[in-house]
Amino acid sequence: MVTTAEQAREVLTNPRTFAPASDVSRGGAVDASARAPRPSASAVRVATDVFAAELIAATEVWRRGGVADAMQVLRLPVARSTVRALLPEAGPRVRDELADLTLAWIDALGPVIASSRPPGRWSRLRRRESRARLAVEGALAAHVDPAGDPRRRPPVLAASLAAGVQVPIAAGAWLLVLLAKHRPVAQGAEVVPGLVWETLRLRPPTWILPRVTTGEIDLGGERLPASAVVLVSPLLLGRDASLVPGTDLDAFVPGRWTEQAGTPGSWLPFGVGPHACPGRSLGLAQLTCLATWANALRWIAEGDCALDQSRGIFPRSALLRCTDARD
Repeated sequence: MVTTAEQAREVLTNPRTFAPASDVSRGGAVDASARAPRPSASAVRVATDVFAAELIAATEVWRRGGVADAMQVLRLPVARSTVRALLPEAGPRVRDELADLTLAWIDALGPVIASSRPPGRWSRLRRRESRARLAVEGALAAHVDPAGDPRRRPPVLAASLAAGVQVPIAAGAWLLVLLAKHRPVAQGAEVVPGLVWETLRLRPPTWILPRVTTGEIDLGGERLPASAVVLVSPLLLGRDASLVPGTDLDAFVPGRWTEQAGTPGSWLPFGVGPHACPGRSLGLAQLTCLATWANALRWIAEGDCALDQSRGIFPRSALLRCTDARD
């Protein structure tokens, strides 16, 4: 486990020496040499509008005073806006179909990723996951012309959709849970970036980034053999006093990023280097839209929310309701 930002950057920016450990499916289904597509700035803007519209529809249960799990509520807004960003040519019907298929694959992937060891090729878990993945890839093949671009091949796009959907769902759910737990939070647009960055600091959905050494290497004064596993943890780096301003680094203090000197993202919640998260701009836009909407409301947690580390970090039983902030 690396313990400094300097070591983390050395590991993450040198894939020839520190290779990514696995793909999203834990089955080698994705060519690691194929770069994931990165949405354009204009695609991100349009996708954010889709997210905002879908958020209004998905949160009706909360507007009616009901209780709902944030992980469930955010599924369609994130999935549909992510498909829109990666495939701007897709119409609403195709977009919604691909979003539904991606969510089904994510649901099938969950038990595979959570397994202590990769399930066998013919196990029930793996067959279910394979069927769901092939359904996504089949739909992509039917609707997307790669035009010679390896980043638009169905397996690469499918993996990008899965990663680009699950992570913002978890991050958005954590943002709402933290708002419920730590009210009052100051109002106004100026506090929104702090809400987003503080959520990503305390609850980075991708809390660990594994790499494998391709040969003997010196790192931090230690000699590592070939095939050694090296772990970079944004969760650990987010508690580094040299990177995070203020005191009580375990506390949720959004104002630390607007009232004190500090560099948001210095703990690498999106990674860095050639394998950094290509959906950084989209994810930040989705979270900013969510935080802007959510911070005008008063959030109440219904029961205890557990931290689940079985596949990243996500809130289990994120049951919430909300009222007007003035209530």
